[in-house]
Amino acid sequence: MTNFVLGVHPSSRGFGWALFEGPQALFDSGSVEIHGDDKNGKTRSRIERLLDKYRPRSLVLERFDEAASRRKPRIRVLYRILIACAEHRGIAVHRYARAEIAAALGIESASQRQGVAEAVASRIEALRPRLPRPKKIWLGERHHMGLFCAVACVVAHYDRAKPMPINPS
Repeated sequence: MTNFVLGVHPSSRGFGWALFEGPQALFDSGSVEIHGDDKNGKTRSRIERLLDKYRPRSLVLERFDEAASRRKPRIRVLYRILIACAEHRGIAVHRYARAEIAAALGIESASQRQGVAEAVASRIEALRPRLPRPKKIWLGERHHMGLFCAVACVVAHYDRAKPMPINPS
């Protein structure tokens, strides 16, 4: 296994993913649109290919199983499938609540996806050209917003993994 950390963010239209070698070291990333029937099966297959290709030590996801989560039932099922796929391969799975993600990014709330994307783009220079423009109220979310949400999960993961300073007493 490598020291890669893979962040994945499923959505109704597909998923975004980001692979990191370290806190600021984006190795690869992408956003995938999934069409047609059996979106969960197609998404699972694509993510399994990422897991098998890169063999990350950790899979990082947004917490989906809290009462406050607004994730749709199909997406909740997909998250459980992805967790099982990772655990079957011996990959550690870490989940972070939106509040933890917001704190790691230094923003007030992670509920506004545009704010998350802007905070991520300010940290990861390679993603700045891919920053989606703010969406119009009559349009749906841009499909590559999932990439920025996946990166935000990885940022939270590395933020939580920072060694705590020792307080001399």
